[in-house]
Amino acid sequence: MRNRKPLQTEDEGPESDSSTLRSYLQHGSPRHGPKAAEKEESTIKSAAVDDAAKRFKSFRVRTLSTIVLISGYIFCVWAGHVPLMFLVFMLQTLMIREAFGLGSMAHEQEKLPGFRAQQWYFFFVSVFYLYTRFIANNLLVEVTSTKALARLFTLALKRQMFISFFLYCAGFIMFVLSLRRGMYLYQFTQYAWTHMTILVVIMPTSFFVSNIFQGIIWFILPAMLIVVNDIFAYLAGFFFGRTPLILLSPKKTWEGFIGGFISTVLFAFYSSWLMAQFNWLTCPRKDLSLGHLACTPSPIFQTRVFNTQELAIELPGPLEEIMLLLHSILPTHMWEALQAVTVTAMPVQLHAITMACFASLISPFGGFFASGFKRAFDLKDFGDTIPGHGGITDRFDCQVLMAVFSYLYYWNYIHVEQPSISNVLSEALKLPNMQQLELFLRLGNLLVGEGVIPEDTLNAVLPMVDLSHTP
Repeated sequence: MRNRKPLQTEDEGPESDSSTLRSYLQHGSPRHGPKAAEKEESTIKSAAVDDAAKRFKSFRVRTLSTIVLISGYIFCVWAGHVPLMFLVFMLQTLMIREAFGLGSMAHEQEKLPGFRAQQWYFFFVSVFYLYTRFIANNLLVEVTSTKALARLFTLALKRQMFISFFLYCAGFIMFVLSLRRGMYLYQFTQYAWTHMTILVVIMPTSFFVSNIFQGIIWFILPAMLIVVNDIFAYLAGFFFGRTPLILLSPKKTWEGFIGGFISTVLFAFYSSWLMAQFNWLTCPRKDLSLGHLACTPSPIFQTRVFNTQELAIELPGPLEEIMLLLHSILPTHMWEALQAVTVTAMPVQLHAITMACFASLISPFGGFFASGFKRAFDLKDFGDTIPGHGGITDRFDCQVLMAVFSYLYYWNYIHVEQPSISNVLSEALKLPNMQQLELFLRLGNLLVGEGVIPEDTLNAVLPMVDLSHTP
């Protein structure tokens, strides 16, 4: 393993200085005489000043790096969907670099030239497979924009899964051929470590790529909920924390956990309303362009009035069944009173509350998992990529679960299929070649009938299609 930054023990750091000072004030200097006492006091004051300077420097570095991170994030949101996708890729690359660094041993790597390249190869194969699946429809729009691109890439998109499998097979063969006597255990350990890292870190976070192209809001809202929960749980725990929450993280308290939950739900309700005002954040991107984006606002971003039964239908879970049960057991006047209760909100605000509940109650366990992992390997941080914060993985451990949940939640409870060029192209690509020609001909007949294209254009294609022999 690489050189690690050890965890701070109880007798290190500022606490030891303060305990020395308390001992001095209570019992006096262990040495005798006024000069010795003055020297002891001077030493303690000097240590306190040095410690304060270190704390201020750490705070300044942490603040500056936070400002740089937030500024870069805001710029990527302003730039659009494709830059955000590359931001996710960059973060994944840094996280995998930290993971590979944790599992490697320098003196063993020197005996295996090219072994690290194999690990990166598996990473890029997984990225190729995941990204091309999530943005396949967007890629189809781009590659069919010109004949040259269509000739080069249409077949690759059509056989994407097959190509990914053989790319993996190539890496597998390279690994087997690279096995060396006396290094078997280390090589197989690294092989397993590489695949575990891809499975636990890269695959889940790649779901954010799909969310981005369905609307930037489905990326920044879940991600911000994790950040907000982390901040307000810390503040609530700092001011009110008394009851320990979990042994893996002794500083976590029930008061912080509950305070973070309440703050995150409130933030989700109001921030989702604010984001819904901007087409740039709510409109899906059907291609890979960077330009202007406009769409008809989805009903999910329009304010409406809900009664309790409509609320139960809109939100996931067993609420609808609970309402049916209440309808059967409550007296008529109580049921009518319950039905009279209304809530005015956008549907997205209700869905944001559900996401906030997950971000507050489930996602923190991703952080607890990371804490347990670091304790198992005697690590303070996963890396030092971000000055003052540690590694990228230290900041995004809770985002892993949130990425998967937000993706599944969107496609199960929010997404409404709408006709689009990308969807039609995706379905047409699944047809045999002759049926694609038939589709082209019949669509041409429709366009000629509506006067969109001249009949001569269609006549040039007719000799290519014999409908009597089309399966």
